[in-house]
Amino acid sequence: MSRVFEREIAGKILQIESGSLAGQANGAVTVRYGDTILLVTAVASVQPRPGIDFLPLTVDYEERLYAAGKIPGSFFRREGRPTQDAILTMRLVDRPLRPLFPKGLRNDVQIIITTLSADQENDPDILAIIGASAALSISDIPFHGPVSGVRIGYVNHQLVVNPTYQQLENSLLDIVVAGTKDAIVMVEAGAKEVSEEILLQALKMAQIVNKEIIELIEEMSKAIGRAKFAFGEEKTAPEELQRMVAGHFGNRLDTFMFKPVTKQEEMRGLADLKADIKAKIGDQFPSELIDEAVDEQEKTAVRRSILERGLRPDGRNTKEIRPISCKVGLLPRTHGSGLFSRGQTQVLTITTLGSIGEKQKLDSIGVEEEKRYLHHYNMPPFSTGEAKRIGGSGRREIGHGALAERALLAVIPNEEEFPYTIRLVSEVLSSNGSTSMASVCGSTLSLMDAGVPIKAPVAGIAMGLIKEGEKYKVLTDIQGIEDHLGDMDFKVAGTAKGVTALQMDIKIKGLTMGIMTEALAQAHEARMFILGKMHEAIAQPRTEMSKYAPRMTRISINPEKIGAVIGPGGKMIRSIIEQTGASVDIEDDGTVFIGSPTEEGTRKAIEIIQGLTREVEVGTIYTGKVTRIMTFGAFVEILPGKEGLVHVSELSTERVNRVEDVVKVGDEITVMVTEIDRMGRINLSKRALSEGLQSSGARVSDGGPREDRGPREDRGPRPYGDRGPRPYGDRGPRGPPRGDGGGRPPFRDRGPR
Repeated sequence: MSRVFEREIAGKILQIESGSLAGQANGAVTVRYGDTILLVTAVASVQPRPGIDFLPLTVDYEERLYAAGKIPGSFFRREGRPTQDAILTMRLVDRPLRPLFPKGLRNDVQIIITTLSADQENDPDILAIIGASAALSISDIPFHGPVSGVRIGYVNHQLVVNPTYQQLENSLLDIVVAGTKDAIVMVEAGAKEVSEEILLQALKMAQIVNKEIIELIEEMSKAIGRAKFAFGEEKTAPEELQRMVAGHFGNRLDTFMFKPVTKQEEMRGLADLKADIKAKIGDQFPSELIDEAVDEQEKTAVRRSILERGLRPDGRNTKEIRPISCKVGLLPRTHGSGLFSRGQTQVLTITTLGSIGEKQKLDSIGVEEEKRYLHHYNMPPFSTGEAKRIGGSGRREIGHGALAERALLAVIPNEEEFPYTIRLVSEVLSSNGSTSMASVCGSTLSLMDAGVPIKAPVAGIAMGLIKEGEKYKVLTDIQGIEDHLGDMDFKVAGTAKGVTALQMDIKIKGLTMGIMTEALAQAHEARMFILGKMHEAIAQPRTEMSKYAPRMTRISINPEKIGAVIGPGGKMIRSIIEQTGASVDIEDDGTVFIGSPTEEGTRKAIEIIQGLTREVEVGTIYTGKVTRIMTFGAFVEILPGKEGLVHVSELSTERVNRVEDVVKVGDEITVMVTEIDRMGRINLSKRALSEGLQSSGARVSDGGPREDRGPREDRGPRPYGDRGPRPYGDRGPRGPPRGDGGGRPPFRDRGPR
């Protein structure tokens, strides 16, 4: 039986329904907000997966283009691999859910979110979090929820709950906050240099709304929820083994930890310690249990050292940042490069500039259809000292790349200021904590090296947390072991003016506003320090771009002339590109972007385009090239794609028997436009120049004065390229025979002059 539960959120009805669809899932709901509707299902395997020590949770987001009334643009005309937006939505749902499953649950759990309707107004990602929480809450799958998600914008100096796509275009903030009734569990944000104070206000407002939605899910769970199934408790090493390992452990960690050491030295030291303990008690306990007990002792020792002594695994205090190195201009043939190192984390970012036509085309249910700024993140296995198969970009790589992209979006110049497509690629060369924030710093260095006029430099820092009961320590610039053994990974990026990106994941059940406030303040202090180090390497964007980067030039043409530049089937624009080596991109408003690494290529392309769009005027003198010779005259290209006829009688003041006696194909001659007939055909004269005829004597043979026909631009373009050349020999006589009515005899009958 279908049950519907509703609550008004930000002036719209949030509706959660269960019982009508997907009846075989452990839990299934449809979530509606406006006209955006999602089906969310939760299914768990009957038996736990053997031989694993983690929760096998999978979140899949099935983005159906029919939801937005679109047909996929691929050859197959059906959805293929998930888009980047879909993968980011999967991560957005996974991150707040994962910490809320009980330890020891080893059954496969799969959340599938399917878009049924997308109204192009309300983003489905928030509904995905709510729907997943509701489906799990009413199911028999063990889950320590519910959890809710809400988006907060900042428009016209006001915080807005669940802003629409249109409102987000003018918003200084786009922050998604997921939380339980008591605490925040996940944050994802992009901002335009927003202060920490506004961020904290947004977090507080989000939690107020999250509590309302959680109450709705609890009401639903109480009414139709199922009892949770039993599962095995997490296995731990026996107490006797733990005591024995603790006895052998002693203070031996101090010999290779809590001092300035590398990750490799830590790993070798721990491996030697495990080997020593196994040699002494290996005959009493299995090897895997000894490993587990040693790891537990390591975790306890590290966390205790930080909480009680303020001493971290590499000897730093809680606010200390690892040594930083910044370099630019490392690669001679790239358009820009920057190398950022922080401790053992090292990222090389490369900037590539392209024409506007190289924008990425998007095929998704969202309102965005193209992107001109992209950031891609690669993390090869050698960066962690491993040897393993290299595959395509995984969800982690896509997520880290998107975070760094978002961090710099606020400072990227718009298309009018900088008419380029911008691609950044961050290559992680060494990883020991916070490679995504190192990518932000490396990207800033690379953009400035490329001469991209960014509005301000951006730096990023990763904050950590160790919390036991009410006691806690916030850590600045966490490394790998602190991320692994700690409770939080809180990334903050921004300029000197404010925050541009934020991402927080936790392993505990939630964070208080007090901890969030302290973490943001500590991150601001670190960000300012890093910006100072980057300033020492490069203070501002270079004024000169790489000689290998394309030079983009923008010109404007009459929109009615776009067809003349493109030509039938794109023939003309392809010809321009082939002749000049330049890229040519035309906007609907007549804006033309021309890109070429050489000034000559740009100049030539501009000349051709201006020639194609320029009006031929009667009485104007042109120098053109002879393209064809007929018995009755020669065709001359006076502007790109525009030919006129010099009749044999107009080639010279002397009698001409054969056209070839005066001109040949390829010759350049200077002519005057004497006539444009009513079909747009152009008549030229070389003789008129010799006789000194004035343009006022020329005419437009249309049967009436020009002013009676209206302005030329109102009549539409008439480029030859749109209708193909028409041989003048097919036109018949140019008027009544000159021998009739007492006039001059035809040219052929007049005899020598």
